[in-house]
Amino acid sequence: MDLGPGRRSASPRFVLPDVSEKNRDGKRTARERLAAEREKQKTAERRRRVLIVGASVVGVLGLAAGIGALAANASKDGVDEASGPVVGPSGAQGKNGLVIPVGKDGAKATLTVWEDFRCPACKSFEDTYRSTIHRLTAAGKLKVEYRLATLIDGNMGGSGSKNAANAAACAQDAGKFPAYHDVLYKNQPPETEDAFAKDAKLVELAKKVDGLDTPAFRRCVEDGTHNGWAVKSNEAFQKGDFGGTPTVLLDGKNIYQDQSLTPAKLKQMVEAKNGG
Repeated sequence: MDLGPGRRSASPRFVLPDVSEKNRDGKRTARERLAAEREKQKTAERRRRVLIVGASVVGVLGLAAGIGALAANASKDGVDEASGPVVGPSGAQGKNGLVIPVGKDGAKATLTVWEDFRCPACKSFEDTYRSTIHRLTAAGKLKVEYRLATLIDGNMGGSGSKNAANAAACAQDAGKFPAYHDVLYKNQPPETEDAFAKDAKLVELAKKVDGLDTPAFRRCVEDGTHNGWAVKSNEAFQKGDFGGTPTVLLDGKNIYQDQSLTPAKLKQMVEAKNGG
């Protein structure tokens, strides 16, 4: 349309959409979705860790409970933690079966002898009093209660005291304790040599006792069947508050600490208890 000189008609105007604003909105929405997704992942990860830790705690507690139950059962069943089951030898007597008896139960005098097979003073006692003790037990006038300790193992190191005590208990199972007991002392190695720690040595000495070297005896020695028992016997000695080995009691009275004791005096004391 002609609007006159100097005037032109106005051209139609088109408004374009604000693309930059839409882009900003789209980017913001994407960031929000990404942040939300990350937060979901973090939450899931925290939940997973909680479950793992919880399961681990339950597992540890269950394991501890199991170990505790095993320990309790072991204690009930008579198991020494260091040396295995506490298996006493055949015919053992006294509290906890720690006494190996020799002689008649009806004897009127009882001699209690605490010994360690590695102990030189014990060997000296045995060498001096062995024949007298044998005669009195054979006559039915004396019962001897042998109780074994493992002091030298603790003082000098090694395991000969315990292993020899186990072997002596194995000999008791075979009904050969007195003879094997004497053989061990007659063949006692020097205190500083732990020869009795070797099973082969203990089995070799069994050959000196008629009928003792059998597969059952060897198995008992090599398996340490009575090791736990030997440990318990030594614990009983420690609790007794004795001065050392040998400790020799006649009807409960310590007689070996009396330096005037002789084989003749021991015989006299036992005879007196038998009324003659």
